[in-house]
Amino acid sequence: GVWARALGRLAGVHVPLVAMHHAYVVTERIEGIQNMPNVRDHDASVYLRLQGDALSVGGYESNPIFWEEVSEKFAFGLFDLDWDVFMQHIEGAVNRVPVLEKTGIKSTVCGPESFTADHKPLMGEAPEVRGFFLGCGFNSAGMMLGGGCGRELAHWVIHGRPEKDMYGYDIRQMLPSRRFHHSLTDNNRWIRERSHESYAKNYSVVFPHDEPLAGRNVRKDPLHEELLRQGCVFQERHGWERPGWFSPGGAAPVLDYDYYGAYGRERHRDYAYNRLLGDEYTFDFPPHHDIIKKECLTCRNALALFDMSYFGKFYLVGPEATKAADWLFSADVSKAPGSTVYTCMLNQQGGVESDLTVSRISPGAPGSPLAPAFEGDGYYLAIGGAVAQHNWSHISTVLQDMKFQCKLLDCSEELGMMSIQGPLSRVVLQEVLDTDLSNEAFPFSTHRITTAAGCEVRAMRLSFVGEMGWELHVPRADCVKVYRAVMEAGARHGIANAGYRAIDSLSIEKGYRHWHADLRPDDTPLEAGLAFTCKLKSSIPFLGREAVEAQKAKGIFRRLVCFTTEAKVPMFGLEAVWRDGKVVGHIRRADFGFAIDKTIAYGYIRDPAGGPVSLDFVKSGSYELERMGVTFPARAHTKSPFDPDNKRVKGFY
Repeated sequence: GVWARALGRLAGVHVPLVAMHHAYVVTERIEGIQNMPNVRDHDASVYLRLQGDALSVGGYESNPIFWEEVSEKFAFGLFDLDWDVFMQHIEGAVNRVPVLEKTGIKSTVCGPESFTADHKPLMGEAPEVRGFFLGCGFNSAGMMLGGGCGRELAHWVIHGRPEKDMYGYDIRQMLPSRRFHHSLTDNNRWIRERSHESYAKNYSVVFPHDEPLAGRNVRKDPLHEELLRQGCVFQERHGWERPGWFSPGGAAPVLDYDYYGAYGRERHRDYAYNRLLGDEYTFDFPPHHDIIKKECLTCRNALALFDMSYFGKFYLVGPEATKAADWLFSADVSKAPGSTVYTCMLNQQGGVESDLTVSRISPGAPGSPLAPAFEGDGYYLAIGGAVAQHNWSHISTVLQDMKFQCKLLDCSEELGMMSIQGPLSRVVLQEVLDTDLSNEAFPFSTHRITTAAGCEVRAMRLSFVGEMGWELHVPRADCVKVYRAVMEAGARHGIANAGYRAIDSLSIEKGYRHWHADLRPDDTPLEAGLAFTCKLKSSIPFLGREAVEAQKAKGIFRRLVCFTTEAKVPMFGLEAVWRDGKVVGHIRRADFGFAIDKTIAYGYIRDPAGGPVSLDFVKSGSYELERMGVTFPARAHTKSPFDPDNKRVKGFY
């Protein structure tokens, strides 16, 4: 409960929750109320719950009362109800059930309740202390969530992981710890602001592209101000401000949180960023759809620059780094320095804990974030920023359990990362980089240290969008200089900035996976079409190998499938997948592919008869995707519908 933060502190564990007054009232008896359903009025942010022959009324106000000093002696105490705060719920309830205007109040309950920054419970093993588990921060939904969460937590404690995918509740996702990064979990301003906004918007409709207004500008990458001036509309991911898309209307900065005008604060007027978010409150294609289309097609036809600096950037170094890498990574990453390998990390059950790129490196200079000094072997890990802390926690746990003699170093803040992608990327970057970028000299999946605009950078030939391109990993102080050099060289070739909304579209169009969308800890590489990331032809043991081999021998009873629809309708995930008139699964991730001009969706399907899901089973069915009660004919693909032969990333256009 509200004392979890103080208890955690005794063990050196940060528990990011706040205490608030939370209340409901019970009415006098109401004649004829017995068959009334429980009601949530999302417009009024109020609920009415049947309690015998009366109603209990409560809700989530925009001005909740924080319990500033949590008393150690208040275990079963209650507060006096503040009617000035609570009256808004009575007004909302009367509007929905008019008889309440003439009904008395029998009792009031106002007690301390704990709330979290994303209105989800805090569960699992604390990142600071092994064997210290949390099950708190239930945001006034303890009765509803307690049973299922309690069972999962028990399994977690006994077996080391929950049975179900609990990523969204995992305290170690506190990427500001896995869900929240460690820099945020003890940041009182961030916790207070985000917990307030989550509380105040608890009954708000959740739109696909909404962003928080609270707790912003905590972590900015080195290109933040440069991109803001060029109209960047930022998204917030685990404390980082990352580029979402670029508005031709100019800068739309995120302002300090105004608590929606509560507590006597003045609401921001003419708030451009908030207005842009509001414009996208739709389940249709958003009004900025054509802007994102332009970013995508510029990448496909010319080139685009993506600021991906919020990526996690770790070094695994030491005498037993190769031994650790062999065990941690499903692919064989023990190549010569200069190689880069796309791989997964698995758990004991063969589920995918991560997908990432691992680059073999040579020792560098002491204190260098670009090429650190080390003894033994070294690997550079680049990981999607939203799951970087999850990866850190997983790797750290494995290193500790296996007692490998090596270190994991975090250089995420010290390095920026730019990805220049598209058919003209080589032409432009050849003017900027002091190295030969030909296919022969710089093939796909390789990297090297070189110079750009007089600055030392690590160039990596990789793509997350399905085009020829290079990532530039740059020391923080040099990022703006390198960025300007690339943009200047690319100007006459039509270069454009592009954001993560474009990456989402481009990557799904190419068939690249997103961890915790297409891949989760309860999905295996065989089910996800990533068998090529597993070194099963070698004799090298790796974490999860036995489970993968057992599944391969038994057969695959669930498979990730790509679908496209001719109907141009937006989909967002969780749409039902119908095969031959039966529901066989649901969509995990969906977007619009602008190069193929179709809606693309990925989802796992099963055979209703319980048999294995072979490629023949996938190809033989007739499919429909159900969006908001309407079904649309769909085509299943066993290969990416865009560049299925993978020519473009290798430079063949």
